[in-house]
Amino acid sequence: IHPGYGFLSENAGFAKACEEAGVAFIGPTPQQLETCGLKHVCRDIARDAGVPLLEGSKLLESAEEALKTAVEVGFPVILKSSAGGGGIGMQIANAAEEVPSLYDQVRRLSQSNFGDPSLFLEKYIVRARHIEVQVFGDGTGNVISLGERDCSVQRRNQKVIEETPAPGLNDEERKQIADAAIRIAKSVNYRSAGTVEFLWDDLDRQFYFLEVNARLQVEHGVTEEVWGIDLVEWMIRLAANELPNLEDLPRSESPNGHAIQARIYAEDANKNFQPSSGLVTEFVAPDDARCDTWIRSGTEVPSFYDPMVAKVISHRPDRESAIKGLEEALSKFACHGIETNQAYVSSILSSEAFAEASITTRFLNDFRFKPPTIDVLDPGLETTVQDFPGRIGMWDVGVPPSGPFDPLSFRLGNQLLGNEEDVAGLEMAVRGPKLKFNTDVAVCLTGADMNAKLDGKPIERFAPVSVKAGQVLKLKDVSGPGQRAYLLLQGGMDVPTYLGSRSTFRLGKFGGHGGRALKAGDVLHLGTSPASVPSLSETQVPELTNNWEIRVVYGP
Repeated sequence: IHPGYGFLSENAGFAKACEEAGVAFIGPTPQQLETCGLKHVCRDIARDAGVPLLEGSKLLESAEEALKTAVEVGFPVILKSSAGGGGIGMQIANAAEEVPSLYDQVRRLSQSNFGDPSLFLEKYIVRARHIEVQVFGDGTGNVISLGERDCSVQRRNQKVIEETPAPGLNDEERKQIADAAIRIAKSVNYRSAGTVEFLWDDLDRQFYFLEVNARLQVEHGVTEEVWGIDLVEWMIRLAANELPNLEDLPRSESPNGHAIQARIYAEDANKNFQPSSGLVTEFVAPDDARCDTWIRSGTEVPSFYDPMVAKVISHRPDRESAIKGLEEALSKFACHGIETNQAYVSSILSSEAFAEASITTRFLNDFRFKPPTIDVLDPGLETTVQDFPGRIGMWDVGVPPSGPFDPLSFRLGNQLLGNEEDVAGLEMAVRGPKLKFNTDVAVCLTGADMNAKLDGKPIERFAPVSVKAGQVLKLKDVSGPGQRAYLLLQGGMDVPTYLGSRSTFRLGKFGGHGGRALKAGDVLHLGTSPASVPSLSETQVPELTNNWEIRVVYGP
């Protein structure tokens, strides 16, 4: 049984139960899981192996002892849960008065997540990089290294982007880190795939032991790409006693090119990374990059599990082309129906700091991101996504025509913004929505008058209006003739097509935004359709009245 890389993969009790039942646990031995699963024990192993350690403590028994030790070590310090992983149970103390409350907080997190409240502290490096070494052992003392990965792009101690080889290290530094990892793994006769993690002091150019992850890592794919191997296959063959000598395993003699991975999480980066769940209405994986995922169109993403929905990996001859390849792959990646951090990751990749490889583990703390989105604060009475000409010609399969009720006003709005006439926009009936813009964009209101105000100031209909990031557009009830108004956006909206149209068909529950009218909390994504120079004369603006002239012809 392969436990993946979740909590079960480091559960010594589960591994022991498997072996007692005659089932091969595809991973380290239960004893190794117990040993490597406790960070304070691993520190002792690393010390005995002659690996550099940060100044720190044994297990702490009280907040008073934590405070005394922190003062001796010198601030800042980091308090860590001894059990578990994934960045859970880590808190940085910058001053003495912060230690008691953080001590209690880390104990609670450790107990609730891992059933073990033990913790210790270490000196905290301000300009640190997270470097880890992939190792593989046969359980008899033979261990090989498969290069190092840089995992410094982290948010709340959770990795976001990983790459190999780690940029900025020379050959001697790579060899020293790899040798240290091998010594630690050999000292416990390590079996299967594992990772030895280090902190790299960017100022002193010195590495320090951090912990051992006795399991397959989420980011193992970048190592597989550059070494031309399949770590999972190796793990399975070892568990089946079918693995040849480690030195005889087929692999590249050295890393071939550069690989970078982006973790795609179901979360809204613009709302303090609020988790997102729901139905994936359209999923598109890039065709020119490796994409490891468990979802597809129609998958329901629940709220009960880890938010990672995909890993996108770019492998190219060098780091610069690998970055470009990942940017291109993410531009083709689509996951409609839920929010993901796709645009956030793309923004990181395009930053100057990432290009220069000058990122530390604190980089994302101050990283500013403005998504091309609109937050729905109030959906109004009946606000839906429509496009022109809509979904037509489908009566033979039971789908009636969809599209804007007032196609003339809709098309004129797109024309005023220089959009193509089939670009999607919002149709609002009777009472309009309240929308917050997260980026600058030109908009145009057409159709019935809903007394629209931008940050409390009235705006004109049938005219382009520039909206700035942070501004709120509020529409009220219809006043005067007409019952439907339209909000068009320069570049349109990024929604998937269904049966040839982006229009919402509520009865069929497809098209538009999730196949329904908007709800409070929805996030609308702006499109990137090319715009031309708008042109519209005053005589083309339609006059809405309460009188309709209807043409009647004999029907069949």
